[in-house]
Amino acid sequence: MAFTDASLTALRVFREVAGRGTLTAAATALGYTQSAVSRQIAALERAAGAELLERRHDGVRLTPAGRIVLRHAAVVVDQVDAGARELAGLPDEPGTVRLGFFASAGAVLVPRALAALRAGHPAITVHTREGSTPSLVRALRAGAIDLALLGSAPPFRPPDAESPALEVSVLYERSLRVAVPAAHPLARGDYIDVADLHGQRWIAGPGSAAAGGAGDSTGMGAWPGLDERPEIVHSARDWLAKLSLVAAGAGLTTVPAMLAEAVPDGVRVLPVRGGPQEQRRCLLARLPGPLPEPAARLAGALRDAAPTP
Repeated sequence: MAFTDASLTALRVFREVAGRGTLTAAATALGYTQSAVSRQIAALERAAGAELLERRHDGVRLTPAGRIVLRHAAVVVDQVDAGARELAGLPDEPGTVRLGFFASAGAVLVPRALAALRAGHPAITVHTREGSTPSLVRALRAGAIDLALLGSAPPFRPPDAESPALEVSVLYERSLRVAVPAAHPLARGDYIDVADLHGQRWIAGPGSAAAGGAGDSTGMGAWPGLDERPEIVHSARDWLAKLSLVAAGAGLTTVPAMLAEAVPDGVRVLPVRGGPQEQRRCLLARLPGPLPEPAARLAGALRDAAPTP
């Protein structure tokens, strides 16, 4: 079997696996069983005469041959889908943009930008997808999204080491803060001294003992500069759940500064003084090359909606 005989289904499955990072996630997104996904990938690798995916304990990684196949698979799948729409008499979608974002960006920045875009350019349709920074980078590489909002933590390395490098711009950089119950003694002032965070009870994202790594804000929890092992009393992935637990007096949690605009009643969000500054960046990333006008309009709306220093 030659690669020219590879099936469209196999290319579509491969693209989804590359974008999702695991066979299981791709199977869920496509509505397939994991064994069916595995069979499609195996058939494509036989056709290519090379291993396309490196299987790892934490998912899959593209091999050099896999990157070549992905680049062409994305084009083929998009062109076939466009042809199917044309044959069905459906309009093309030149005004559609696919945006990925990390969790806290979806609370304030994304809704604000979409409202502005809708007011100025109502013909542009935006489809959104929430994910961790690594998953959004994979989705960009796979052509599954056009733009991505990524979180970044010091030392602010590039989102990945693949080539060509993603085009990345900093939308804003702000310090982390701590959300405390309004009735908590720490809520009485305008800031919190880092020494007063010792011995506190914390609410964190699943599997996180501190504020998360690699800019993935879903893992935020205890203040990252603590010199003690934090006591994690509640684990929640959803921001509303975390902040509702804070409002109920169940503990404290670390939050990006921009999220202060979206906290429920009963919560105060305060800066922390003392110790090293805990800065976080919000990045706008995309593949290199010309940016279609709808995507450029959305990128402009995101920049305008970003907080000023």
